[in-house]
Amino acid sequence: MKFPNDFLWGAASAAYQVEGAYNEDGKGLSIWDEFSQIKGKTKHNTNGKVAVDFYHHYQEDIKLMAEMGLKAYRFSISWSRILPNGEGEINQAGLDFYERVIDELLKNDIEPIVTLYHWDLPEKLQTKYGGWENRKLVDLFVEYCRILFEKFGAKIKYWVTFNEQNVFTSLGYRWASHPPNVSDTKRMFQANHVVNLANAKVIQLFHKLVPNEKIGPSFGYGEVYPLTSSPADVLAAVNANQFNNDWWLDVYCRGYYPEKILRLLKKLHLDFEITAEDLKVLKAGKPDFLGINYYHGGTVKAPDFEKVKNQKDFDKTDPYLMAADKQAASPESYLFESVENPYLDKTNWGWEIDPIGFRIALRQVYEKYQLPIMITENGLGAFDKLEDGKINDQYRIDYLNDHLVQVGKAIADGVPVLGFCAWSFTDLLSWLNGYDKRYGFVYIDRDDYSAENLTRIKKQSFYWYQKIIESNGGKLEVK
Repeated sequence: MKFPNDFLWGAASAAYQVEGAYNEDGKGLSIWDEFSQIKGKTKHNTNGKVAVDFYHHYQEDIKLMAEMGLKAYRFSISWSRILPNGEGEINQAGLDFYERVIDELLKNDIEPIVTLYHWDLPEKLQTKYGGWENRKLVDLFVEYCRILFEKFGAKIKYWVTFNEQNVFTSLGYRWASHPPNVSDTKRMFQANHVVNLANAKVIQLFHKLVPNEKIGPSFGYGEVYPLTSSPADVLAAVNANQFNNDWWLDVYCRGYYPEKILRLLKKLHLDFEITAEDLKVLKAGKPDFLGINYYHGGTVKAPDFEKVKNQKDFDKTDPYLMAADKQAASPESYLFESVENPYLDKTNWGWEIDPIGFRIALRQVYEKYQLPIMITENGLGAFDKLEDGKINDQYRIDYLNDHLVQVGKAIADGVPVLGFCAWSFTDLLSWLNGYDKRYGFVYIDRDDYSAENLTRIKKQSFYWYQKIIESNGGKLEVK
């Protein structure tokens, strides 16, 4: 198994899920700080007030990264830590914190990969302007990013604009299971368009201010399979891929929406305003690479127009693919019906495990868009047990090994993959699932009720990934 010599073996996180210090040193509140206070929205009403306290433990955590041999660390910057009101006065203490993190990473030869937006909009912008439904947010996001480009542009080679736009717009505006707690499909598509404009304008600004480095969005991608070789099922899979994947990626990379989906939205009165100027903006915002977050894809069959209900119901704990919809005027009901895949096992959380789907995804994305790919997330959420001071997470090792083997095969197929950021380095707050759903190479000794300890303990997978990095993938087990 061969990987490029400059392959970035990394790991990832998000500000709200790891930082804590939610109101320290001048930080303003985010929409997640507010949303998590609504009873019943998160497991055991967990929140990110402390999280795993990366804010105060970053030196300890980066020391562990260096011990592992990590080549890259992807993290997000909290907009409300830089601009407490989302606009106006800059919080110097926030800039100073991220500068310390960046410098510590660079000192340890770890490439910082910065995500500009990982779901934590400043609450003041939601309250004052209505969040991403308001076009005013485009210019406000551009100004926030300008501050970061001017401050850190000389230190950061890779930047991610938005993390999983497909997830935060659908869960926030359609399913009311993320902030801003809205259930309105038309509003979702409107907000999504505003985010697309913000993404394109920020990429244009970046190319002007930081012309020698790279920027791109990070997308939660999963290839959709037909259940059978029936032409009707194959057409349903084409529709599902357009609806779940191309709807975002075509805009990022080509500057326009898939015509089939646009026509359907118009028919269902779910369309939104697209001006001539919007089209110019989208065309001019082509990324330098695509970030791909891969967990699983989906399987579909031809829709049964006599009955709208999908066999596979919507589950807010599995946000990938807007696959099941009981809402009126559901676009999916005209395009495909989601079903279980009989050939795939599942995680403890009901997510399908499909390593070969990873290779398919990388191949498909590259052939369509001809851009280098950075794997910005892939990992296994599981119940880890601390026994005699150790965590034997062989199941995570098996999962990552099998997925990385497929990455290696995709590279051999000709896909230019820049790096792999496992989700995640340490355990962290799972947005809706509290602290029981663990992803990290490093165990954090806390639970849903108490953050008193926060001791860092290396799991078995820590030592495994250390060997994979040291061998540049040579010690992966090809089964």
